[in-house]
Amino acid sequence: MSKKMAIAATALAAIVISAVPGSASAHGGGNRTRPDHWGVITRNTVGSPVAALRNGPFGSFGVQGPSARPPYGQGSLGIEVADHSTTLNPPSEKVDFGNEVDFYGDPVLGLNQVGFHVFQTSENIAYGGGGAAGARNLPSIRFEIEPNLTANPTNHYTTMVWVPDASPVTDRWSPYLDATTTGTWFLTGNAGLVTGCNQNTPCTFQQVKAALNDGGPAPTIYSVAVGKGPDFVWVGAVDGLRVNRTVYDFEADGVRTRQVR
Repeated sequence: MSKKMAIAATALAAIVISAVPGSASAHGGGNRTRPDHWGVITRNTVGSPVAALRNGPFGSFGVQGPSARPPYGQGSLGIEVADHSTTLNPPSEKVDFGNEVDFYGDPVLGLNQVGFHVFQTSENIAYGGGGAAGARNLPSIRFEIEPNLTANPTNHYTTMVWVPDASPVTDRWSPYLDATTTGTWFLTGNAGLVTGCNQNTPCTFQQVKAALNDGGPAPTIYSVAVGKGPDFVWVGAVDGLRVNRTVYDFEADGVRTRQVR
């Protein structure tokens, strides 16, 4: 083989390697992680909302610097939900985008880091009624779990929900919102009533874990999701969902993982 042919073959091999899905050079860092396991959880979706991997958002207009772009890569999870758009009660839409496979059976009490970044707009605050209450019109993180409560042993399902505090910024990407130290948590259904960590009397992260650690079998995870509704109109995006040492980077071509050391 001539020297020119050898150089050409080497260059072609480099191009092929750089285009392999999941390689750092093809995607700017991070690894693709079972993209087939992430998506809209259909049984938890009401109406015709949008929860789709997308590029951006970049902005809003006039915003520059790190907060003008997604915190990881080029993309995010875009979410759009409407109110008064269904014939149900309540009439608003609901959507969960998550993973029903890879977290199944993991220990709830093993959760020690949870959170995300959000693109919040001033319009969303107005949709939520304005003021301090409207500022908390944001997506939530939801863990469907087996609670294994000794006080209610026949109940094998609840959703552990994080409701964020208001984002410190609007019309741009937020810093990391730490669900273990900010916002509130509650359990749905009978588990919320038994533990006292319900939507009317929410708990801190440590309190809800303590309530689930009641001496019986350890609670386990069914699924993990970012969700919105049913409540107010919201149009925005989420990126960098963190569960313990793994950050899930939402990109238009899939979900990648980044390990936090």
